[in-house]
Amino acid sequence: MKYTWINDLKAEVTIKKLLTVKGVSHRILSRVKRGEGEVWLEGKKSNLTQKVAIAEHVTLGLIPENNPAILPAVGALKILFEDQNWLVVDKPAGITSVPGPSNRKSTLVNRIKGYLMAQGAQDLVPHIITRLDRDTSGIVLVAKNRLAQGLIGKQTEKQQLQKRYLAVISGRLPQQHGLIEACIGRQDKQIKREVTAAGQFAKTEYWVLDESSGTTLVEVKLHTGRTHQIRVHFSAIGCPLLGDELYGGDLNKGITRQALHAFKLNYLDPFTLQKNACTAALPDDMQALCSHLGLDILTSQRE
Repeated sequence: MKYTWINDLKAEVTIKKLLTVKGVSHRILSRVKRGEGEVWLEGKKSNLTQKVAIAEHVTLGLIPENNPAILPAVGALKILFEDQNWLVVDKPAGITSVPGPSNRKSTLVNRIKGYLMAQGAQDLVPHIITRLDRDTSGIVLVAKNRLAQGLIGKQTEKQQLQKRYLAVISGRLPQQHGLIEACIGRQDKQIKREVTAAGQFAKTEYWVLDESSGTTLVEVKLHTGRTHQIRVHFSAIGCPLLGDELYGGDLNKGITRQALHAFKLNYLDPFTLQKNACTAALPDDMQALCSHLGLDILTSQRE
């Protein structure tokens, strides 16, 4: 696949400089140097040191990407948005996001590779940008090629991707809107995390949407992206997510997994510079849970 940019920097620069300013990573530029891609200036094959005049066009082409170790799988995908660079899917609970030691054949990535192959795509390595825990449902953003992954990387690093979650927690919170700021680290060598001064800084913002039957429906915004962050933070303040056995959640409320759903994602498409907004409806098990507890499901309009 080829991508073209215009030199709008008001100065003559090298192709390398222009591509760097446009967000192309040093890793991809290194691939070009190794012969895994090519650049063209005004349609003529060139090199990264070539000078680009104002208003001239530079095109970058990368060889198709594949990883034979990632096996394709056939499985349902609920697609919320798709174009040549991005795929946004609504992941059901119970599916692992990426292959690992315990599952290398039926993860979300395997399903997406199978889907891409069926579509005749050339790039066959799905890059998960917003990974979710196995038993968390909701929106997952996927880059369909390495360039898309690299371009959105800065937004990920700066926490500029706006991710919102709905969660049902035990108990009531001290205020309708609040922040939980506490460092999170691994508990010994386990998968479980905990609040610890030796961990990494983590910040979670929440809004109370409804309260009933000793439980609370909250909307949550992540300001950092630590493993199990929402689950750890609410457990640490004595309000674990319902169904979250790992962090002390109540298992007797009618849900068999942590009551957590990624329902909204806003991001800036680095190719088009357009803002994209996606939403995913609350899944049946969480709707049933809220109905059983008498919690009203509200639609958030926060930005």
